[in-house]
Amino acid sequence: MDLVIVRIEKNEELNIILGQSHFIKTVEDLHETLVNTVPGIKFGLAFCESSGPCLVRASGTDPELVELAKKNAYALSAGHSFVIFLRGAYPINVLNSVKNVPEVCRIFCATANPVEVILAETEQGRGILGVIDGLKSKGIETEKDIAERKEFLRKIGYKL
Repeated sequence: MDLVIVRIEKNEELNIILGQSHFIKTVEDLHETLVNTVPGIKFGLAFCESSGPCLVRASGTDPELVELAKKNAYALSAGHSFVIFLRGAYPINVLNSVKNVPEVCRIFCATANPVEVILAETEQGRGILGVIDGLKSKGIETEKDIAERKEFLRKIGYKL
């Protein structure tokens, strides 16, 4: 077995949801879920099929994001994994709906941070062991940091 690290290629404005599912209809079900959860959402998604022709399957509402999803999914080539790129929407807006898609088994991360995916590769294929989501902690928040966090959440409308 070899360990492989794949860095997700994306710009800072985009959010990603990286997960695992178990069935080829994932692409259509995730597409329907996203457009029904946030009308007008801009996204691209890709799914790594892990049997039969083992193709990267894709869909979305934004051609650029669909291409980005296909490129990153193929770089991962990890069976039954999926990537969703979001523009102008956030994982918090869609994550519960994505998790409720019957074939979704797990979510590895949902973030705008830089992501590195840790894979195990064997003769059979690849599987995701985990992710590195963002940067290493630099300290523990102070009272000033707490006040800034609370102010930020209210500024962007997530708290009253």
